[in-house]
Amino acid sequence: MTNDTYTGITTGTIATACSLAALDTILGTSDIACVEVETPKNTLDILIDKCESISDESACAVAHKNPYNDPDVTVGLDIVSTVELFDKTDETSNVIITGGEGVGLITKPGLQIPVGDYAINPIPRQMIIKNLSSKIPEGKVAKVTISIPEGKNIAKKTMNPKLGIIDGISILGTTGIARSMSSDAYKNSIVKQIDVAIASNIDNLVFVPGNIGEKLALNKLNVKKEQIIQTGNFVGFMFEEAAKRGIKEFTFFGHMGKVIKVAGGIFDTKHAVADGRREIMVAHAALCGVDIKHLQMLFDSKTTDDMMSILDELEVSVEVSNSIAQAIKDRCMQRFELDLDVILVDMQGNYLNDNMEREK
Repeated sequence: MTNDTYTGITTGTIATACSLAALDTILGTSDIACVEVETPKNTLDILIDKCESISDESACAVAHKNPYNDPDVTVGLDIVSTVELFDKTDETSNVIITGGEGVGLITKPGLQIPVGDYAINPIPRQMIIKNLSSKIPEGKVAKVTISIPEGKNIAKKTMNPKLGIIDGISILGTTGIARSMSSDAYKNSIVKQIDVAIASNIDNLVFVPGNIGEKLALNKLNVKKEQIIQTGNFVGFMFEEAAKRGIKEFTFFGHMGKVIKVAGGIFDTKHAVADGRREIMVAHAALCGVDIKHLQMLFDSKTTDDMMSILDELEVSVEVSNSIAQAIKDRCMQRFELDLDVILVDMQGNYLNDNMEREK
């Protein structure tokens, strides 16, 4: 097991451990409280919560994901593997893997798993096969069914519904170990939105920072949910990945307080990484002729909404917003060679700039 509070184990590792425990139960191993799982990186000892025989040739095992220093919605979830042995009838693999209750079903192309199959990613599948194959009796096939009883409810808190993965969560993992606050893992999840859109031949994409931006865009623009791509804080990463995939034009839509950072060349918009909102606002207000007294008021403001109120009183809010929107576009053209329609809004979805297109 991993004792480091900054690392955990992936759902793929737990699913493999439960599959091993269930198979060992069928084969007669008693008192299975811990199993040894070989992962792509190392070997881990995984605790099993419960393991029971169903029949002479079937058993199930349950384990859960222990907490670690990461906001992971799968922590604490029971992961169940049911293993059944059958007589082998052909020369195919001696392990068959499928999903059960709470494991998502793929409904859109563009992901690692084909449409119609369960969202058990390639590495977890390989781990299950590798760890079980040598133990399966000659002439037998093990059917492994992974289920997560609470998976359907938890899936609502994940990116799965947007990616077309329905009725459950995904069995994930590339190394067997989940790392705390893994930006790479998060990036891998959000970039799949682009792959799904491309595979589904969806164009006129709208990139938004997050859920609020998505709701506002759906309300204000003539677009469908499938056209909307959430960037999270990783605006630069998502724009770069879009450019790599041949997407050169799209709409960047969001609340001024978030997307204004891009006007200053800040492409990771997480507050702890960089801010600069008031400095950017003051610079563009000055370019638009705002006097020193009001520039100081802008600089002393705590939110961009407060700043916009000051600019409204001066009747220059649209001019300043246009300047910021153009700066965002220029920055993205310089860095990624992207042509953007930048739309800035307030929290109610009201347009702040008027120098870009409105209908896509």
